[in-house]
Amino acid sequence: MPSPTPVQLTEMLAGCRGLDRPSQRQFYQEYYAFALSICLRYLHDRDTAVEAVNDGFLKVFQELPRFDTTRYPDLAGSLRGWLHRIMVRSAIDQFRATHRHAFHASLDEVEPTHAADGHTPLDTLSFDELLRLISELPPASRAVFNLHVIDGYSHEEIADQLHISVGTSKSNLFKARATLKNILKRNHHHAYAHYVR
Repeated sequence: MPSPTPVQLTEMLAGCRGLDRPSQRQFYQEYYAFALSICLRYLHDRDTAVEAVNDGFLKVFQELPRFDTTRYPDLAGSLRGWLHRIMVRSAIDQFRATHRHAFHASLDEVEPTHAADGHTPLDTLSFDELLRLISELPPASRAVFNLHVIDGYSHEEIADQLHISVGTSKSNLFKARATLKNILKRNHHHAYAHYVR
């Protein structure tokens, strides 16, 4: 199904603002796959991810009156960016509800938090390859890696969203990178060769 034209998108958004059910249904169907792909990065269980998507769309319809379509020359791109942020928040809310104890580790278990300098061998992977690898991470590391590396949040923002310390965020990112490196090694992936140069 082709994407809506700017005029159709503007009309659909106006209908959603007016609580027009067919417009809301059309919007939901148009952006469902996009929203689900975001939530699945944070939530392994598909049913839980779908729940996060539906919660996210409720927030979208509540906040849509404040989304000013006249401010954006690229309405479709800006709308996707706005929708992306809402779905990430919804996925994180669901993550916190289902993984309350994911970040509870003793101080002895916390790894050193060396920052990666510049590019890493993970940068040689395609986006789809990287997403497949991320899905193998433990929940806490997966959430931090997604937020920091994929969605561009700072450790301070991650700490605020996940209700953890900045140090815990950095520690989980370090553990995520180490785990991904081990997965590449175990699978004899070409990207691992860059680690051992």
